[in-house]
Amino acid sequence: MRLQQSQLKTGSRIPSDALQRAWIALGRVSQSVQCDVENRLKKAGFPELSWYTVLWELERAGKPTRPRDLAIPLFIKPYQLSRLVDRMEAEGLVKRIQCKEDGRGHMLEPTPKGFALRKEMWGLYAPAMGEAMKKLSDAEALQLATLLNKLGGIEHVDCADKS
Repeated sequence: MRLQQSQLKTGSRIPSDALQRAWIALGRVSQSVQCDVENRLKKAGFPELSWYTVLWELERAGKPTRPRDLAIPLFIKPYQLSRLVDRMEAEGLVKRIQCKEDGRGHMLEPTPKGFALRKEMWGLYAPAMGEAMKKLSDAEALQLATLLNKLGGIEHVDCADKS
């Protein structure tokens, strides 16, 4: 006889069926949407979506930003972000600035070329996002954002225009 996942005997609490279904749906939808957007960007000759996200977060900050302050909102491990920033710097999209408070540290800011690339990518990313989200009303999308931010422990939802 096969045990259902919710019937397994372990030392830890088993998530409810509803939570398991939400987890699976979150993973499936996220992967599907990300793959679609990544494929569209690749076909148009753009870099991967993570480059856009780094540029957007730096632009949104409006000031030089420590890499460690990007890793959390981007859900990127520090070593992955370091490699990504190295590649972006080599392309002239971001620049490192010596941190005055910490001689060993540095800050990042987008270059004019980085600003231009982010805006150009948005021209393709925005319609792809709209296509992926078209089944939701604005009210449902805000409700989903609130729930996902709650799940991720993100207290503030920034509704600023990304264009």
